[in-house]
Amino acid sequence: MTDNIRVGVIGAGGNTILKHIPLLQKIDGVEVVSVANRSIKSSREVASQFEIKNYYDNWINVVDDNSIDAIVIGTWPYMHKRLTIESLESGKHVLCEAGMSMNTSEAQEMLDCSQMYPNLISQIVPAPHTLPIDKTIKRLISSGYIGRLINLRGIVTAGNDFPKENEEFHWRNNRDLSGNNVMQMGIWYEAIMRWVGPAKTVLSNAQTINNPRIDEQGNFVFTDVPDHLDVLCEMIAGGTANLQFTMVSGMAPESEIWIHGTEGTIVIKTETTSDAGAPKLVLLGAEKGQTKLEEISVPTEETGAWRVEEEFINAIRGKENITHTSFTDGVKYMKFTDAIYDSYIAGEKIYI
Repeated sequence: MTDNIRVGVIGAGGNTILKHIPLLQKIDGVEVVSVANRSIKSSREVASQFEIKNYYDNWINVVDDNSIDAIVIGTWPYMHKRLTIESLESGKHVLCEAGMSMNTSEAQEMLDCSQMYPNLISQIVPAPHTLPIDKTIKRLISSGYIGRLINLRGIVTAGNDFPKENEEFHWRNNRDLSGNNVMQMGIWYEAIMRWVGPAKTVLSNAQTINNPRIDEQGNFVFTDVPDHLDVLCEMIAGGTANLQFTMVSGMAPESEIWIHGTEGTIVIKTETTSDAGAPKLVLLGAEKGQTKLEEISVPTEETGAWRVEEEFINAIRGKENITHTSFTDGVKYMKFTDAIYDSYIAGEKIYI
């Protein structure tokens, strides 16, 4: 067990600044000692903001520091595999931002490497949006509330506006940086796996509507990363899943998921968005014989919350095991991500 833990940060994006650094600094015995961002200027700014002693323009300086116990990887996915493997081989625990990697092959390499160092903690930052309700949904399903799964259907919307001309070319629109990830597909599939398990087949169709986009230099850039995606799955647990992810559907409803079973239905609805950007989810349900949906209360003892950094440090100290999210689960959602890409490119059903 390690009492005092020294942490280095590679990549200081929004989630790292909002969550990882300040929450690590609140844990007794944990010190964030270095940061390397995309430039020495941005590294210096982050170091100044959080009173971090060392800042660099090269991640190698962080990985090679023998005094560091753990690395937080907050870069875009194109660097995740290399940084994870280099960190583990340097004897450091790893907390890696999602999505796990560019593709399944990279994710599998990360998992294989982590299994060579069982004494080191390897964790992927989890999908946070359903944490408050996950335990209740899992309890209801495992207790037979819905019976056997018939169909899970959902629409996930990022805004409800119509397509726009000259949209920003975001890094998520750049496949060279983000890999095969599409919109919010990965984080929702991770949540679905918690509730009903993974899919066994995928059939998908994709569209890219907002083209061309405008990059940071004001140039027109084309992307092949979809902004509208339809997915049909067969689930290992039985039943099917129909999912739609869209950023271009004007007047679309807020995101919602319906889980239909032989004995009941559970509905996850998005009502509002908090200041931190996380949706407020409301849980509804009805069992056979009821005539309308009723709100399902989430008991206080089942209400989950963001505790990624605490779980990471506790795992390093031997106090608990990683539950959100293991490298094994990360590989599962990367297989799903790749299957979606392969399906809409080939126009055929893909077996995962």
